[in-house]
Amino acid sequence: MKFYPKELSWLAFNERVLQEAADKNVPVIERVRFLGIFSNNMDEFFRVRVADVRRRIFYARSSSERDEAEQLMSGIQSKVLRLQQQFEAIYQGVLKALARKNILIVTEDQVSPEEYQWLHEYFHDKIKRYIVPLVIGSHTDLVKAINEDATYLCVEIRHLNTLSYAAIEVPTDEVPRFIKLPFKSAKRKKKMILLDNVIRLFIDELFVGLMPFDRLQAFSFKLTRDADYRLPHDIDQSVLERMEEGIRQRFAAEPVRLVYDGEMPGAMLRFICEKFKFSAHDSLVAGGRYRNTRDFVKFQNWGHRSLENKPLPPLEHPAFSQHRSIFEAIAAQDILLYYPYHKFAHLTEIIRQAAYDPHVQSIQICVYRVAPNSRIIHSLVDAVNNGKKVTVLIELQARFDEEANIEWAKHMTQEGIRIIFGIQGLKVHSKLLLVKRVENNTIQRYAHIGTGNFNERTAQIYTDFSLFTADPRICEDVEHVFQYLESPYRKFRFHHLLVSPVNTRERLESLIEAEISAARAGDKAEILLKVNNLVDEAIIVRLYRAARAGVRVRAIVRGMCALRPGVKGLSEGIEVISIVDRFLEHPRVFCFHHGGKERIYISSADLMTRNIDHRVEVSCPIYDPQLHAQIKDILEIQWRDTTKARIIDAEQTNTYRPRGNKKKLRSQHAIYDYLLEANQRSSQ
Repeated sequence: MKFYPKELSWLAFNERVLQEAADKNVPVIERVRFLGIFSNNMDEFFRVRVADVRRRIFYARSSSERDEAEQLMSGIQSKVLRLQQQFEAIYQGVLKALARKNILIVTEDQVSPEEYQWLHEYFHDKIKRYIVPLVIGSHTDLVKAINEDATYLCVEIRHLNTLSYAAIEVPTDEVPRFIKLPFKSAKRKKKMILLDNVIRLFIDELFVGLMPFDRLQAFSFKLTRDADYRLPHDIDQSVLERMEEGIRQRFAAEPVRLVYDGEMPGAMLRFICEKFKFSAHDSLVAGGRYRNTRDFVKFQNWGHRSLENKPLPPLEHPAFSQHRSIFEAIAAQDILLYYPYHKFAHLTEIIRQAAYDPHVQSIQICVYRVAPNSRIIHSLVDAVNNGKKVTVLIELQARFDEEANIEWAKHMTQEGIRIIFGIQGLKVHSKLLLVKRVENNTIQRYAHIGTGNFNERTAQIYTDFSLFTADPRICEDVEHVFQYLESPYRKFRFHHLLVSPVNTRERLESLIEAEISAARAGDKAEILLKVNNLVDEAIIVRLYRAARAGVRVRAIVRGMCALRPGVKGLSEGIEVISIVDRFLEHPRVFCFHHGGKERIYISSADLMTRNIDHRVEVSCPIYDPQLHAQIKDILEIQWRDTTKARIIDAEQTNTYRPRGNKKKLRSQHAIYDYLLEANQRSSQ
C-alpha cells in the first residue's frame, strides 16, 4: 500500500493526544484536559471525516468504490472502539491520580448527608429551571429535537407494566459541568461532582406529580451529526443570506454517531437507534458513564499549582522595544515572532497603532478565525472612525466558525468597514495584513504573513510563526494577493510568494525536483518539512522519488500523514516524527537545501490537495539570514526531541522516539529557552 488512509492517520494523531493523558509524567490536571481535547477532536472527526466516508458509501459510483469506502468505515469503527476502551481505562487511572492529590470526583452514591442537603438546594436554585424533559412519543422527531452539542440523559420510566422514555439535556451552557462541594470530608481534600450526577440524584423530582412512575433510571448519550452543508444558488440572495441558509442545514443534518453509556439497557439502546434511524454505516460507540467529556478541557485546578504546567511567560521581542513605533521597528529589519513564546500583543499593536497613526492610509487584512472579543476587529473599527480605508476579507466558510464570522461581517459592515468575501469556490485561508503608510511623500507598505490565525485566544496555545516585513519584494506580492482576491479573473504573477491555487503546486514540485537533480549529481540534497497534515498524493509521490534518488527527507507532521516512511523500495530514506505536547504544533514550514543556498518558506498551507488547489494560501520565503537561521534552529531542536516525539512509521504505531544515550530534550521547553537566550544576547 503506497498511502496510509488519512482517516486512520487522523485517529493515530488523536491516539497521540490520548498518550499525553496516559503519561504519568504529565501534571494530572493537564491529563484531565488532554482527555477533553481527545473527546473534542473525536467529535470533529465524526462530524467531518466519518460523515464524508459515509457519503462515499451512499453515493458511490461503482461497487468497487462502495466496497473501498465500506472497508475504510469498518477500519475506522474498529479503531474508534479500541480508542474508546483506552480512554475509559485512562480516565479511571486519572481519577485515581487526582485522588492521590486530594481531588475527588464523586458520584451521586458517594455524597454525605450534609452534601446531599447542599446539593438539593443547589439543584432547586441553580439547575432545575433549565431542565425541560422531552417525553419521547411515537410522533417525536428525535433527530430534529436533539442538539448535537449537548449531553443527554435518556430516562427509562417504568410504571406497572408500561415502559416509556424521556430525554433530558444536561444544561452545561447554564451551569458548570463540575460542581465543587463545599464540605470537606477530610483535611485538605476537595470533592466535586459532575452536573450529570446531580440531575440523576434528584431526577424523581422532575417527574413526581406530573406523570406516574414506579422507577426511574437514566443513562447518558450524545449525538453527532454530519457537519457538511450545501450553499443555495439563489441569485437573489446575498452571500451572507446563502451562508446563513446553508448553516441551518447543519442543525437538521443526519446523525452519524451515537455515543452511549455502556450500561444502558438493550431495550433503551434499540429504542434510541430506531428513533434516530441509524444504519449499519453509522457508529454506535459504547463508553463510560459520561458523555461530552470535551468539557474536561475546562477542568479547573483546585489543588496545588504544581498539578498543571508551569507557566512560560510570553517574551517581548527586543526589536520592538528598541524603536518608538511598530513601523520604525519593521522598517529597520524583518521581525519574526513565534507564538505563544512571543507576545501576540505585538501583532495587535501594529493594528492598534495603524488605527490612529496620521500617516497610515489603509489597512487590508484576511480574517479566518478571530477571538470572541477580538481586539483586532475593535482596532479596525477605530481605524475607520479615524478616516482610514479598511478592507477586510472575511472567510464565511471557516468550519465551525461560520456563524461567528457572519456576525462579525454584519458588525464590521455596519461600522463602515469594507467587507469582501473572496473567490467563489475557494476558501481564503491565508494570514495576511497589509498597511500602507505615507512616508516622505511616498507610499511605504508594511506586511504580515503568518502561519496562524489573527486570534488572541488560540495564540496562547497554538505555536505559529508571524513575519513582519517592509521588504518591497514581499509587500508587492502581498498587495497582488489582495488584488487577486477581488479580481480573480485577472492574471497575476507572484515572483516571491507561493500562492494557492495559482503557483504553489508548480513551485513546490520544482523545488523537490531540484533536490532530486542535485542528489543524482552526487551533491548534497535535503528536504525538511513541518506541517499539520501531509496527505497530498502527488507531493508524496515526489517525496518518494526524492528519497529513492538519495535526497534526505525529513518531516515533522502533527496530524494526518498518508506518507508511509521506511518502506523498502519506496520510502527508505524518509523519516517522519510527530510532536504532541502542551502547545498545539501549528506552523507550516518548507525547507530545501537548494545547492547550499537554502530556501525556507513559512506557510498557511498544509500539504493537502485542498490547500494547494482549492484554497487561497500563501507561503512566504524568509530572506533575512538571521531569521532564516532561527527557523532552522527551531526545527532542528524539534527534530532532536527525545521526550514528546513519536516516530511515524509505515503502520503509525506511535512509538516514542527512543532516547538511547542522548540527553533528555523536550523541544517546546528548549525552544522557549533558545528564544529567551536570544533576547538576552540582544539586550547585552
